[in-house]
Amino acid sequence: MTDQVLISIENGVGRIRLNRPKAIHALTPEMCQAINDALLAWREDDSVVAVMLDHSEGRGFCAGGDIALIANSAKADCTEAEHFFFLEYRMNHLLFVYEKPIVAFIDGIVMGGGVGISLPTRYRVATERTTFAMPETGIGLFPDVGGGWFLPRLPGRIGAWLASTGSRIDGADCAAAGIATHYMASDSLDAVKARILADPAALVGILDDAAQEPPASKLAAARADIDRLFASDKAEDIVAALKADGGEWAKKQLAVLATKSPQTIKVALRQLIEGAAKTSFADNMVMEFGLACAIIRRPDFVEGVRAVIFDKDNAPQWNPATLEDVSDAMIDAIFAPLPPEKTWTPLPQVAATHG
Repeated sequence: MTDQVLISIENGVGRIRLNRPKAIHALTPEMCQAINDALLAWREDDSVVAVMLDHSEGRGFCAGGDIALIANSAKADCTEAEHFFFLEYRMNHLLFVYEKPIVAFIDGIVMGGGVGISLPTRYRVATERTTFAMPETGIGLFPDVGGGWFLPRLPGRIGAWLASTGSRIDGADCAAAGIATHYMASDSLDAVKARILADPAALVGILDDAAQEPPASKLAAARADIDRLFASDKAEDIVAALKADGGEWAKKQLAVLATKSPQTIKVALRQLIEGAAKTSFADNMVMEFGLACAIIRRPDFVEGVRAVIFDKDNAPQWNPATLEDVSDAMIDAIFAPLPPEKTWTPLPQVAATHG
């Protein structure tokens, strides 16, 4: 057991509290393993009625995965990174197919791996402090942890916009897009959790009763622009549409896209097309594990992490440097399936579960 995640059972509620406040609760392999072990045990435990997922103190729910571990492994033989992805994706899938209700309180920062640990849950509570993003194109990664499944299933072209730009949205936006099932003020959460702990069988009614009307969504206000200008699945067409529009919002999107890895923008847009066509979450995770294994071996990932996380100069030298230089053959190679012995599989205990 690791103290990086606090696991307990309280009055029929399985509690998972992320506990790395200095790292904004970024996930490590040990945390993923501990969560998997707990969820599997609780599946067989009739005394556990529901699961509650939140974080201990600190300013965010979960800022992502242990990017330093992945990047250092990518510079070496990639073994540790691949093990982490394999384990993390098994956790994402277990959360998705879990039979008992799980509620995730996504209060504060929820990015990358934090999205992967919350979006698969049945109930997701956002607050005025929620900041949601899939910022992976900025470090040469891709919106993984189930992004290929969830993002294309958001309304309109929100998914394509979030995936390519890495834009941040707030709690009201999460509610408007269906990313959150409930919205409430952060200062009400302790009372709501206490009510659930007192009467876990009434979980849904308690959440519905505590839900509040979110403020106006900025995302909803930008929907027409998003749907029109990010309509294409081809990155070059999106850029051309933004340039032709010439408005303030379009200029801002162009400036943001210019900072992202051209290779990864193309990977993300293709990932969403492929993910939209998948009939099970497990099939999507097979695809994403293949992408992860390919992407960490490409130069953009190590360079992106160097520029944004290690050196913090925010001046990555992408390779290829432009969208036009990223060939279809390069993207096809990244999407090539892994050999059977390397292919991702769900946890054996849930392999036969639909999803």
